[in-house]
Amino acid sequence: MSFVAITATINRLKFDAVEKRLQELNVPGVSVSETKGYGDYKNFYEKNWMGPFARIQMYVKQQECDAVVEAILETAYSGTDSDGVVAVSPVTGLYKISEKCEIK
Repeated sequence: MSFVAITATINRLKFDAVEKRLQELNVPGVSVSETKGYGDYKNFYEKNWMGPFARIQMYVKQQECDAVVEAILETAYSGTDSDGVVAVSPVTGLYKISEKCEIK
């Protein structure tokens, strides 16, 4: 079975809605961290350009990828430059530590 890694950096204010939507899709697990950064949007009037974001990381089956990405895009969207990004990367192996085996 083929897996992908999805990393979404989203506006922190949208996190609760995105988390709820991922639960509705039965995403088996996510890791979340608070992060700061800037991209297209920069507040040149502030000394610190960095804005607060939430980074969500997960591994999903390849065939579930499009639905998960679409859910994040739809739920995190506000139409502003600070909405964030979603990245998808191939995974060459995924292992469950507690069982010392590859997840298939």
